[in-house]
Amino acid sequence: MRSELTKAKRLVVKVGSGLVTNRGQGLDHEALARWARQIAELRRLGREVVLVSSGAIAEGMQRLGWKQRPSAVHELQAAAAVGQMGLIEVYESCFREHGLLTSQILLTHEDMADRKRYLNARSTLRTLLGLGVIPIINENDTVATDEIRLGDNDTLGALVTNLIEADVLVILTDQAGLYSADPRKNAAARLIGEAQAGDPELEKISGGAGSEIALGGMLTKVLAAKRAARSGAHTVIASGHEQDVLVRLAHGEKIGTLLKAAAQTLAARKQWLADHLQVRGRLMLDAGAVKALREQHKSLLPIGVHGLSGEFERGEVVGCCNPDGAEIARGLVNYSAAETRRILKTPSSEIEAKLGYVDEPELIHRDNLVLL
Repeated sequence: MRSELTKAKRLVVKVGSGLVTNRGQGLDHEALARWARQIAELRRLGREVVLVSSGAIAEGMQRLGWKQRPSAVHELQAAAAVGQMGLIEVYESCFREHGLLTSQILLTHEDMADRKRYLNARSTLRTLLGLGVIPIINENDTVATDEIRLGDNDTLGALVTNLIEADVLVILTDQAGLYSADPRKNAAARLIGEAQAGDPELEKISGGAGSEIALGGMLTKVLAAKRAARSGAHTVIASGHEQDVLVRLAHGEKIGTLLKAAAQTLAARKQWLADHLQVRGRLMLDAGAVKALREQHKSLLPIGVHGLSGEFERGEVVGCCNPDGAEIARGLVNYSAAETRRILKTPSSEIEAKLGYVDEPELIHRDNLVLL
């Protein structure tokens, strides 16, 4: 019995392309009906559910008569635009059979990066859940080229989990869960029943791509669990081919892999900072600055920064890298890239002498900085 799942009141369920399409030949209406039936049962159990579903591009390809997934971005966008209509149409009819209303929400990573849009999306989703509506979320592939190239609804599921502060993220795939090795290549691979989200060892063993239909492999799921854990959410990676998998999980049955979140969670504002997928620039820190941030939880001062990359303005999110180039933190910068270049390796007391003014003594204040 998994008490983490029996206690969960709010869930985000992500289903991949392989679980909602007939091997790329458009939508599997029977499969979508099964997801609707299971989610309706979760609603009867008093759970709030948000569904993150792939399948729009595959459905668009079928409607357009395309046999192979195109590589041109504008063709992918066209397929997504056509297919999204069919995806929501089928979901709406399936949920209507159970007396449930649905809503369509298309998000991009930019929606998550802008603080006002982030808060607006959170308010909308919470309102819909309060009204008993099932939000169906997909990446806005029609306009967001980065999302199409990544094809990564696992990450989107984690972002939504943090956005609404869900208790559990359920990632359904065509695999039974996370294995110690690729079970398709190694007969000795064993299913990992439970582990700690964010364990670096999990990333080492979960590389490799998925099927020809779904672009995201097991690595994206492990990283999604790591991201979801920042808001205290546990993640289950399980096979979507298991009979009544969602209902059984909700009753505490051990299916797939449970990646548990640590007890400590990030404050909402710092969680938002950590969830930025694309930073505007990067600051190169010396060893002293890294120690001040990590061990002493201090602000980042310009004297500890010896280089930067990218172009950014005051108030944008930048990454902070250690001497080896690994990102160890990110935050809202107090000076533009042009200004930062002029005050690199400079004591705070000399900022005014170099710029002719001083906005803040810190490059990034500790209240606007999150360690990764």
